Amino acid sequence: MTGETIRLDKWLWFARFCKSRTLAAKLCETGKVKLGGKPVAKANQMLRVGDVLTFPLGPHVRVIEVAALGTRRGPATEARTLYADLAPPEAKPPTPPEEQSPAARERGAGRPTKAERRATDRLIDPFE
Repeated sequence: MTGETIRLDKWLWFARFCKSRTLAAKLCETGKVKLGGKPVAKANQMLRVGDVLTFPLGPHVRVIEVAALGTRRGPATEARTLYADLAPPEAKPPTPPEEQSPAARERGAGRPTKAERRATDRLIDPFE
């Protein structure tokens, strides 16, 4: 390899966007990965430094610029040096106050407490 280009699936694996190279190849073959705005049909598409990739990853769409090609699948700190994230950071919606406290619930909602279970057991069999 000359060091100027690298296979798309291999780079996705090096940059830790996919857990295995097989999964990276499958992501490429679905047609959801776009290289410079054009869909990629095969995993053997060659990447160069400066190329822009767009692909879905979980609930987000990633827009990535290739900063370096890489030579191995290293630690996450090394993988972050291979790309620049061009997507703007997404703001998290504020959580409603009723969802912030899991201990606050209305009486009778959800599972019974230990005291409620004991009271029910006394009603069913008072001699135990």
